[in-house]
Amino acid sequence: MIVDLSVPLSEDTPVYPDDPRVSIRLWAVIDRDGYYMNVLKMGEHSGTHVDAPAHFVPGGKTIDEMPLEKFIGEGTVIDVSVGNGPVKLDEIPDSGYYSKVVLFMTNGRELSPEVALFLVAEGIKAVGTDAISIGDETVHRILLSEEVPVFEGLTNLEKLVGKTFTFVAFPLKIEGGSGSPVRAVAMVHSDSE
Repeated sequence: MIVDLSVPLSEDTPVYPDDPRVSIRLWAVIDRDGYYMNVLKMGEHSGTHVDAPAHFVPGGKTIDEMPLEKFIGEGTVIDVSVGNGPVKLDEIPDSGYYSKVVLFMTNGRELSPEVALFLVAEGIKAVGTDAISIGDETVHRILLSEEVPVFEGLTNLEKLVGKTFTFVAFPLKIEGGSGSPVRAVAMVHSDSE
């Protein structure tokens, strides 16, 4: 089973405050031009997307410089949707994250710096959230300075709680990009369906 973890891209897609809105304009139609095509205008961090180190780390790798292995891996979902304020360390299990893609079902909550530091110390491969942002600038810098990709704007994480799955979300190869929209999916292992 494959679970789609990406929100649709449309002019109604929510964006981070002060980021450019998504604009989709008709460019060509079959009756007039012989083919159909739209023009897209949006920021690199629109919809379901990934942050590269360059987004917050001076001299950090841009999205086209990141190894593709960073965007695929065994995943786990942590449900921290009940609670208020930043997610604290005592709200998450204390081990088992080495080389995993750790996804947080947050109901809009952000991670605290202590959680970000813990995840880096655990050796995670990547981290993601259903929120529009993983956390404040400190949280981003902690994760991105260690070249941990940050996936934001995920959806359908409730379908993965307690399941084993492979997470896949490749970015566009944007030269010098601080991030990229992704089509994130989870391939649920057959023994967990």
